[in-house]
Amino acid sequence: MIPLSAKLQAVLARIADAARQYGRDPGDVRLVAVSKTWPATRVREAAVAGQKAFGESFVQEAVQKVAQLSSLGLEWHFIGALQGNKTRVLAETFHWVHSVDRLRIAERLSEQRPASLPPLSVCLQVNVSGEATKGGVSPAEAPALAQAVAGLPRLRLRGLMTIPARSDDFLEQRRPFRRLRELSQQLQADGLALDTLSMGMSHDLEAAIAEGATLVRVGTAIFGERSTA
Repeated sequence: MIPLSAKLQAVLARIADAARQYGRDPGDVRLVAVSKTWPATRVREAAVAGQKAFGESFVQEAVQKVAQLSSLGLEWHFIGALQGNKTRVLAETFHWVHSVDRLRIAERLSEQRPASLPPLSVCLQVNVSGEATKGGVSPAEAPALAQAVAGLPRLRLRGLMTIPARSDDFLEQRRPFRRLRELSQQLQADGLALDTLSMGMSHDLEAAIAEGATLVRVGTAIFGERSTA
């Protein structure tokens, strides 16, 4: 069995190689290790190997891990579907929320973010592939939502996130990522100070980096096939 630390290093090498191949600084692409469904012991193992940012999708599970691993100084990213009745715990617990796609959710996060904490970093989730089964604001609706979210106190709009339709063809993988990058550039031209493109996972991180990803969210290539326990 390949040690988790070796898998983590292999992913970091993929990120660095892709960045160099497409003329980018490897230091400009950060890894969020997607630890949802994995126990705190596995997160601790990754943290000991040097990983600091972790992505979670299930609120109750994540809160338990955050508490268990509080001494490690980790950075927690919420990447799952947002529910209105869970915004308070998200606002109180996480450093980043990637999946904002409604103004009311953003307003609740803003209202519930403790004043004792730094502003909550948020990304708008954009459904670039138009899939009915996935969350996210449409590209056409994203500019108005972005302007509204950028004006909320206690939040810092960092950028955009997407989960495109899966493809095994590299050129097809690049297309939705390119659309997200172009949308980000449009929003920047409209005056928004965005610095983040959260896109790319285990199977398509190279395509995402080619199109400007600054955060890649990788779970399977680090932790293995997802636990169902």
